[in-house]
This record gives sequence, structure tokens and C-alpha cells, in this order.
Amino acid sequence: MMETRQLFGTDGIRGVAGEFPLTRESVYWFGRALGHDLVRVNPKARVVIGQDTRVSSPWIADRFLQGLQSVGIETRSAGVITTPGVAFLARSQGFDAGVVISASHNPWTDNGIKIFSGDGYKLPDARELAIEKEIFALLDSDAVSAPHPAPEVSSVPGEANLRRAYVHWLSDSVSADLSRLRVAVDCANGAATAEAPELFHARKVKTTFLNSTPDGQNINENCGALHPETVAHFVAEQSHKREPEHFDLGVTFDGDADRALFCDASGRVVNGDAVLLLAARDMQSRGMLSKATVVATTMSNMGLELALKRSGIQMLRANVGDKYVLEEMQRVGATLGGEQSGHILFRDGDATTGDGLLTALRVLEIIARTGKPLADLVADLKVFPQIIKNVRVKTKTPFGEIPAAHAAITAAEQELDGNGRVVVRYSGTEALARVMIEAESKDQMNRLAESIVAAIQSALGV
Repeated sequence: MMETRQLFGTDGIRGVAGEFPLTRESVYWFGRALGHDLVRVNPKARVVIGQDTRVSSPWIADRFLQGLQSVGIETRSAGVITTPGVAFLARSQGFDAGVVISASHNPWTDNGIKIFSGDGYKLPDARELAIEKEIFALLDSDAVSAPHPAPEVSSVPGEANLRRAYVHWLSDSVSADLSRLRVAVDCANGAATAEAPELFHARKVKTTFLNSTPDGQNINENCGALHPETVAHFVAEQSHKREPEHFDLGVTFDGDADRALFCDASGRVVNGDAVLLLAARDMQSRGMLSKATVVATTMSNMGLELALKRSGIQMLRANVGDKYVLEEMQRVGATLGGEQSGHILFRDGDATTGDGLLTALRVLEIIARTGKPLADLVADLKVFPQIIKNVRVKTKTPFGEIPAAHAAITAAEQELDGNGRVVVRYSGTEALARVMIEAESKDQMNRLAESIVAAIQSALGV
């Protein structure tokens, strides 16, 4: 069994900016550790770095760059750019690694470090563990008390031509005429603000942008994919007015724009499960859905599985986290996978990670090509009542070692008896236990969820 990683979660390193593991000193040593890892393979290694709009992102990026440069790594900065934008640059421009400073959908006070290999894929767990060991070795050494002096660097504004190359690749990835579509786009005051306007303009989409004026502290604040009701409410309000204010749909990104959620023309939220359904059918109709298979996660609704089955498509489930979805896709040779939260992975092209901007373009293209509104494309998705409860915990003790929790989970599974699902897991990025229940009735769903939540809170709650 592989050792447990202490710093890396399911999506890189995260924490409160200014506190370990994201202090000025530790970030420097993290950069240095990655540099050591890279120069062992290529003494002339090159790294590209990007960041979101948090007030802490520039100094974290600067310190990380200093750590890299201290071991001779050549560095380039793309400034504010989406996470998948960095993955694209890493694989398309010959970099040995790509680094993103972002905490995705977390509050502005948090931040994080994500690392991509030169092929554009997130690092495998084993390599993250090896880098962790290097980090701890450096932190434990005498050298940590006296970091090597490093020249000041500035990661912002970064190189506009790097961001432009990403936008051009996205724009060229679809061929349909999108100029008849009117779309409301919520940029979450995050990284999408740097590329979305240019991209939608290039595709001649009639676009109204919301939450596109970041100030360093308003990222994800009552907006973005964490709050899809924001764009949904805006679109619904406009639907009651005269043309041309009526929108065909709304799109909303998270802080680093590696995922997207939608709403239809009436303001009904359309999540990642529905996107997987419409994308799977479209790809199947064009002969692009390899193995007639979609890879989702344990959190995807049973309704998606049944709707796909009616179209002759099988659904496999991976662990939560788009890197684990990708691993399963690669194992079975699937070309489509994703998460209910809006991470969608299209492997019928060059993409190597979930990309909210690409997902938005693909959905727009399907609407334009079919001439069908978004609501019609997902009308037969009958969603089982589902609830997700988060419990803040002191420790992530295995649930099997908590008698009351284990008993509550077992009792719920026995009561549902195949007519629903129970998924209880710990978050990979926060000190949370997540309790998900699907059932045929809301009363049963709520009762079973509360039973499990109470057991976990009693044993581990803060």
C-alpha cells in the first residue's frame, strides 16, 4: 500500500495563505523541491506558472519561482490564467512542468499549488509523494533556516502571448457557428476573467459577463460554479423581458475555471451530470464516444446512469477527483468522463484535464449544431432526490473505525436495498466528511442523511 501524502490532496496543496504549508518560506522550498525533481531528468528544465485572482496569488507565485530559479530552472509566467490553460501550455510548448497557484472554489483567504507534468497531466500520486519527501527533507535540513538569496521576480502580469496561445487553441477546438447564441457568463471574479472575454468575442457569441471585476478578495463570493443560482437567477429575470435580452443559456465557472455549470433559458441549473448526458449522446452520434462508455464518479446521480443506459451507453464510476476520473478513462479507453460538479474531460481531442471554457464551447456547439435548446437536450434526465451534507471534522478517522457511523451507514444501505445510494467520504482538500444519500423519497433521503451526520458529528465534529 502506498504511503499517505501529507501535503498533496486530490487537487494539489491547499491551505490558508500565509499559514503553513503556504508561508513565504515553505513556498520557496516547495519550488526548490520541484526544481530538484525536474533537473534529475533534465538539467535544462523549463517551467511555466500561472495563477488566479486572489490577493495572495502573486506573492506565492513569485516565491515559488524563486525556489525554482535557485536550482537553475528556466521559468516563464502566464500571469492570470485558468488551470487548464497552464496544462495546455505545459504540453504544447515543451515545458517540463506547469504550476498553478489557485485554490479553485475555496474562499479568497485560501490558496494552493497544483502541478502538471510536461505532458499536461496532473502528477500521479506516487510522484507527488516523492516530491513531498523532498520537501520535508529540505524543511528538516539546516539550510531551511537560511534560504538561498534569490533575486526578486514578478509573476504578473505575465506574458500575454502565452495566454493568447491558449485562447486560440480553444477557439479552434470548435467549428460550429455560435454567433446566433446569446449567453450570460459568470466568471466568478476568478481566472476566467483573463481569457473568457477574448474567447467568446473570437467565436462571435453574444455575451453578457457577470462577476468579471476581481479585486483579490471577491473570487467565488456569492458567484461562480459554487453559486450557480446567481447566473440562473439573472437569466430567469431576463427571460421575462422582451428580445433581445432573452438568453439561450447561462454559464458559470469556478475560481480557476477548470469546471463549468450551466442554466437553461428559463434559469434552471444544469449540472455536470446533465452535461455528461448531452455530450455523451452527441459524441455517440458522431462516432466519437469510444467503447460507448462514460466515466463518472461515486457522486453522480443514479438518474444519469439510467438515462445513459437507455441510449446504449454504459457508465463507470471512479473515485471523486478529476485526476481519478482521468485514470479510469485511460484504463478503459474512454473519451468522455467527468463529475457532477462540472469537471468534464473530453479525450476526443488534445485536452488532458477538465476545462470549463472548453466545456462551455462544446455545450454551445451542440446547441448550435442540433438547433435544440439546452432544456430539451437533457429533458429526460430524471434525477433521484439527492442530498450532500458536509461535516467539519477534527480528524479523518476511517469510518469503519467509528462504530456508530459504521452502523448508521450499514443501516442506510440495508434500508435502501438497491433503490438508492449511500456515499460517505472525506474531502480531499478540506477537513470535511461528505455524506451523500440518494433515495426515491426526500423524507427517506433526509432521515438517513441526518442519522449518518449525527453519528459522525458525535465522534469527530468540531
